[in-house]
Amino acid sequence: MNPGSGRVPIQSAPQLQPDEVREVIELVCRVADADGVHPLSEHVWLHLRHGGDDRGRHLIARDTAGALIGYGHLDLTDEVAGPSSEVVVDPGRRRQGVGTSMIEVMAAATDGRPLRVWAHGEQAAAGEWARALGFRRARALWQMRRTLHGPLPPVALPDGVRLRAFRPGIDDQTWLDLNQRAFAGHPEQGTWTLADLHRRMAEPWFSAAGFLIAIADDPAHAGSGVAAGTDDGRMVGFHWTKVHGLLGPAHGSGESHGAVHAHEAIGEVYVVGVDPAWQGRGLGRALTIAGLHHLRALGLAGAMLYVEASNQAAIDLYASLGFARWDVDVLYTSSPG
Repeated sequence: MNPGSGRVPIQSAPQLQPDEVREVIELVCRVADADGVHPLSEHVWLHLRHGGDDRGRHLIARDTAGALIGYGHLDLTDEVAGPSSEVVVDPGRRRQGVGTSMIEVMAAATDGRPLRVWAHGEQAAAGEWARALGFRRARALWQMRRTLHGPLPPVALPDGVRLRAFRPGIDDQTWLDLNQRAFAGHPEQGTWTLADLHRRMAEPWFSAAGFLIAIADDPAHAGSGVAAGTDDGRMVGFHWTKVHGLLGPAHGSGESHGAVHAHEAIGEVYVVGVDPAWQGRGLGRALTIAGLHHLRALGLAGAMLYVEASNQAAIDLYASLGFARWDVDVLYTSSPG
C-alpha cells in the first residue's frame, strides 16, 4: 500500500468533537440500515460515543461540500495482537477510494506492524477489497440465531446453585474477577477493566435484570480460587443478555445503537461465563437457557450470539439449543510493512 497516495483527503484525530460524533453516529445508522448489519464492533462503538483511549485514532473523510462520507477507527492499544481498524463508508460513496485512503493512512501510523481490519458481515465486496489491498483472512466470528417462538428446554441448574440479578455497585469487582478467570485466554473479553464494565453499564441497553448471576449457596462446591461474593454464596457463573432495538414501555429500554432501526428488536446472548472450577457440570448450558427464557419473557421473537468460528465445542452447544449460523464477521491482517 502507498500511504501517500491521498486519493481522498482524510482527517485524523485522537478525539472527535460532539458534532462530529453525532455525524458519525448518523452515518453508522445509515450504513446499518442499508447493509442489515452494524458496521462497527461494540468496542469501537463505545470508544466513539464515550471518548475511547488516548492512543486510538478517529479518521474522517468528507466530500468537497463538507458532507461526511467515511469514518475509520484505529486502535493501537493491543501490544500483542497489534493495531486493529474498522472502516465505515457511506453506501452512496463506495468504490470511490474512501475506504482505501483511510486504510493507507492507518497503515502509515502502525510503525511497520501488521494492520488488522474487521469486516462485519461476510460480504463478498469486503473480501475482494481486503485481498486487493494485500490483506489475508485471519479470524472469523460466527453470528448464530434462533427463534424464541419455539419451545425452550427447562433451566436445570447444578445442585446448590441459584440465579439472581446482577447488583450494580455491589457485584462489580467480584464479577470482573470471575470474568477474567473464565476468559483468561480470550483476546478481548479476558482483559476487561472496571472502566470497560462501567462503560457498558452506562449504555442505554444495560439491564441489571437481564444480567443473570449464578450463586453457589454451599461454599464447599465453589472449589479453590473462587472469589467470595457479598451475599450468602459465591459467584460461579453468569449470563449477560442484551437487547438490540427499542422495546416498548412495558419491557423497558433495550436500545444498543442509539436510534430506532428498521428491524425488529432481537435479544443477544451477550456473554456467558463459568468459573473454571465449575466447568463440565452443565452450568454454562443452564445459564444460556435461563437467559433465553428471560429474553422470551420480554416479548422478543429471536435471539442471536457471536462465537469464534474455531470454537467447535461452543458451536455444537449452541446448535443443540436451536441456534444456526446467520452471518460471519471476518478479521483480515496485512503483511508486515
